[in-house]
Amino acid sequence: MDRVHEAERLIATMSRAEKAQVLKLVVQELGDAFPGIESVPGVCGGEPCIVRTRIPVWLLEQARRLGTSEAEILRSYPTLRAEDLANAWAYVRAHRDEIERQIQENETARSRRSRTFQGGS
Repeated sequence: MDRVHEAERLIATMSRAEKAQVLKLVVQELGDAFPGIESVPGVCGGEPCIVRTRIPVWLLEQARRLGTSEAEILRSYPTLRAEDLANAWAYVRAHRDEIERQIQENETARSRRSRTFQGGS
């Protein structure tokens, strides 16, 4: 924590331009990290999920697309917080193609299971 306090002291003495430059460096260093979202091999097929849950981001986005309000999502998943949804929506904005693909893959798999259950081919 000493380094964090040292950084705070340094930042307090910086101009806005210097702070912006430091922010840019931090963002580059973090790369594609999204707070509150994690992808763990072997958990939900490695799909991005809300931390401390097994709730995939694509599932929340699909619910939103189907007209489910944030309040309804939070009631349906009591372990979620509003902050989790904000993190999920930020992830969706940055990874729209990936989330779209995951929604399509899961819809296709659901359709196959449904046909199999109904005795179709």
